[in-house]
Parts: sequence; structure tokens; C-alpha cells
Amino acid sequence: MDIHAYLSQIDAARLQQGVFYLSHSPLPRRVMNWNIPGHALSTLEEADAWIAAQLASWGYAPERDDTQVRAFGRDFSKPLSQQYAAPPADAPWYTAHNVLAKKVGSLQPDQLIVIIAHKDSQSWIASPGANDNAIGSMAVLEIARVLADYQPRHSLWFIWCNEEHTPWTSVTAAQNIKAAGLDVLAALNTDGIGVKAPKDAGRLTNITRYTSPEGERLADMTIELNKRYHLGLEQSKFRGERPNDDDGSFINAGFPWAICNTGSIPYADPNYHAEGDTADKVDYANAAVTAKLVLAAVLHLDEYGRP
Repeated sequence: MDIHAYLSQIDAARLQQGVFYLSHSPLPRRVMNWNIPGHALSTLEEADAWIAAQLASWGYAPERDDTQVRAFGRDFSKPLSQQYAAPPADAPWYTAHNVLAKKVGSLQPDQLIVIIAHKDSQSWIASPGANDNAIGSMAVLEIARVLADYQPRHSLWFIWCNEEHTPWTSVTAAQNIKAAGLDVLAALNTDGIGVKAPKDAGRLTNITRYTSPEGERLADMTIELNKRYHLGLEQSKFRGERPNDDDGSFINAGFPWAICNTGSIPYADPNYHAEGDTADKVDYANAAVTAKLVLAAVLHLDEYGRP
């Protein structure tokens, strides 16, 4: 298998085009609790439909599952990035969806490589959510496009979930996999890829966060793959204190082979959870290289199994 040939197909311009679509125009943000005036669907439902249409155009049969969620409340007494709060008692419930695209493995169909990103933006503030996390969503979509004609040995599941509403729909995805008796060979989360402090502009950064011994082995694998394929990332690993984000949903469900790729820890975007998280501030070159790293991990895991 020529992994270089697959990696070369990741297109930064496509990432940029998709992020502008999802976080600027026609969709200024992606939430259940707001519709563009005159539109029947919420902006998050419109994003779901757009992602599903892209997948269908490449030959996938996208699926959706359901989770009842509510929008977060807002606590103005907290710092801006932390102002989410429990939903008000009278907050309405919405039916939110994971969007899933699957490729069935030829040798180990019951072992899954999950590539996941949350597609929603903040439900308590009018943030476009470009770095958090339209860019991660587009990276997963771009990997799915590149692998549209690839025949995997293990099953590949691409999942676009929601974590800026409550409860997180990645919990539903992980629990459904567990209930089906399937195993997760690895769960690879992309969240805020390429994000860094303004002083670090121009650097190609990626940190693979793990919270389990199994996750650390995956993190070490990403460091090796970055070197092997000469990707040029400033690639490192970081141990989280507890399972968190959408990879944490899989760890909590009993699937410890899970990691998250992100541009900085602590998260260094000054526009985190704010109205300034706009598409023009995304480092698309950095995000494209990180997408190549995630794609290399998928192909390596499919070929050789867990490290």
C-alpha cells in the first residue's frame, strides 16, 4: 500500500472551503437552537444535511442516530470561554444526530477504527465555531473523501457528533457500538487542529492527548508516523488527567484505545468559545498536515493493527 499516495490527496483548499461553508456562509454557526430566518431547519440540521450530501456524492450511505439534547445556558459571572452553564429548567429538548459513514472491513468487520469530530458550535453564544470545531469536522470529511474507494481490512467508521449541546452525542455513538458487541480498535478524535497562540503563527503544531496506557501507545505511534512520512509537524504527546472530549466518551464506554489531536494544550485560541472564532483565523496549512497524520494513523492501524 502506498500511504504517500493517499496522504498527497489531502487538500488544504477543500478544508478551507468547507470551514467557510460551515462557519461563515451560508451557515454562520451550527446549533439546534437557532434557524437562519426563513429556513425550516436549524443550522445544525442544515450542517448535518450538507455533510451527508458530501458523503453520498462519494458513494457512502450516510446514517444518523438520535440523541435528545438541550442548549446550554450562559453564566456571565464566568470568564468568557467558560460561560456555558446547565440548561435552564424550561429549556426545550431537541433531537440531535450523529452523522455516520461506514466502510465494512474485509477481514475484521467487527473491529472498528473510528475517526470522529464534533460538528456543532457553541449553543450558548453566537460563535461561528471555525476552529472549534468546523476544521476538525472538515478534516474527518476530507479523510473520508480520500478513502472513498479504499477497501479496509477493519471497518472504518467516520462519525460527526455534537458536544456543544448537552448531553454529548458521542456518548450515544460509543454506547451503541458497545451494545452491538463491536470492538473499537482505535478512536481518533480531531478537535481544534492547528490551533495555537498568535505568537506561534507559522509553526506546524500538533499534540496528541491520551488518558490511558493504550492511548499513550497510539500517541507514540503518531510521533513515529510524523517522522516516517516526513510530515514536518512539531508533534508531541500529552497525558490528560481524565477522559475528556469525544475520545473520552469511548474510553468511558470501555474502549481505551482513544486519543485526541489538537493544536495546543492548554488550548491557545484567544477566540475560544467566542464570537471571534471565525473561518479567516484558521491555520489551514497546519490543519491539512494534521489531517495527513490522522489519515496515516488510520491506514497504519488498518494494515498492522494496534501498536
